Order: sequence, then C-alpha cells, then structure tokens
Amino acid sequence: MTDFLGPAVRIRRRTALVLTAAVVVGLAMFCWPLLARSTVGTSAHVTDAPFVFLVTLPVLILIVLAELSSGGLDAKALALLGVLSAVNAALRPLGAGTGGIELVFFLLVLAGRVFGPGFGFVLGSTSLFASALLTGGVGPWLPFQMLASALVGLGAGLLPRRAKGRWEIAMLAAYGVVAAYFYGLAMSLFTWPFLASHTALDFVPGGPLGENLHRFLVFTVLTSTLGWDTGRALTNLVAIVVLGPAILTVLRRAARRAAFS
Repeated sequence: MTDFLGPAVRIRRRTALVLTAAVVVGLAMFCWPLLARSTVGTSAHVTDAPFVFLVTLPVLILIVLAELSSGGLDAKALALLGVLSAVNAALRPLGAGTGGIELVFFLLVLAGRVFGPGFGFVLGSTSLFASALLTGGVGPWLPFQMLASALVGLGAGLLPRRAKGRWEIAMLAAYGVVAAYFYGLAMSLFTWPFLASHTALDFVPGGPLGENLHRFLVFTVLTSTLGWDTGRALTNLVAIVVLGPAILTVLRRAARRAAFS
C-alpha cells in the first residue's frame, strides 16, 4: 500500500474544539484593527490589543500541544515533529530576504496534508519559533508569524482527502499559492496599525470598517502582495510541483512505519 486517505495523526473531538478556539482567537488577533471601535475613554487604549494577544498566544499554543499529546500525538509523532521543525528552521534562512523566496511553507503544507490539521497547526508554530531562534529573528512579530504559519499548516490538514495523484499535487500547489498570500495578508494586518506615516493609508482607530478595510487593502497590495507575497507563492508552487510527490511518499512511509494510523 502506497497511500492512505486519512490523516496519520488523528484528533479527538475535544482537540478539535481546542483547535477551533485557537483559530477564532487567532483571527481576532489579526483582525482587531478592523473590529476595534473607539468610545469615550477607550480610544487611547485601542492599540493595547496586540500586546494582550502577545501574552496569550504562547499559552494558547501550549494548550493545543498538551491536548494533542493527550490524544493522538504520541512520542513517535513528537519526535517527527521535532525533526520536521528543525528541517524547516534550516530551510527558512536559505531564501528569506530574496524577493520573498521562503522555503519553509511548502514542507509545512505537505506535512499538514499527511499528518493532519492538529499536527500541521503545531508544526507551523514550532517551525517559525525554531527558525527565529536560529536566525535571531525573535521580536514582537514572532507570535504573529507563528500563528499565521500554524493556520497554514492546519488548513493543509483540512483539505479534501479524496484527491490523489496529480490531482492531489495540483490541489496542494493551489493551496500553497493561497497560503502564501494569506500569510502576507495576515502579517500586513499586524504591522499596518504601527506604520503611521500621515498618509491616506494609515490605520484610523475607531474609524468606519469600510474605510479602514479599503486603506488596508491598498496598503497591503502596494507593500506586500505585489512583491514578497508573490515571490512566496511562486516558491510554494514550484517546490510542491517538483518536490511534492517524492516528499509525500517519504512522509507517508514514515507514518506507516511509525504506525501512526
């Protein structure tokens, strides 16, 4: 047998609820500038939200990891998680800083596909954390990078299971492109409120949702989408098409030998 449809690391119902909560909190973490409303006495504190999330995110990731460990993430899966996190950490510096070329995401997509959404969520966060330690990229942006990457890995694990062969590679390649733009969009949304330069694209605390959304979309297209995000998307596309079949085979063989399923 060379393939299987189900995720190698399965999650229980309670774990699924924890992951759902993590996604909801994560989306709120990124979207707070568009949802914030200034009222009397609170406008001065509207920018406190990211720092609250900065404290709560590590706790959230630890809760997810603990819940997975109590369910389907055994010692063998944890060992493989460590290996893949180290590989991703080593891959990231090879292309980062050159036209948006980032090699960390294509392996995350493939691993999330094979091992499932819970494994993909944790791998996304640990990969970015390990790479930050390796490259000295630790800063207030790191928790946001970890969560955005975790959501990419989770999404890969939720893709339809019936696709196989060339259709599977095509689906994963398309997802890799979408994930690249999602990651750039999320990180732009994190940085946007702090880049005030007295222009028409600045974040206006408490401003109308439609106006702030328009400012943000123009801002992210000009500063991220047309450059870094497109480079990241092309990297994912080429890497998954060229290396995807071989890596999926290796990961699935490792899952079978470890008897995850």
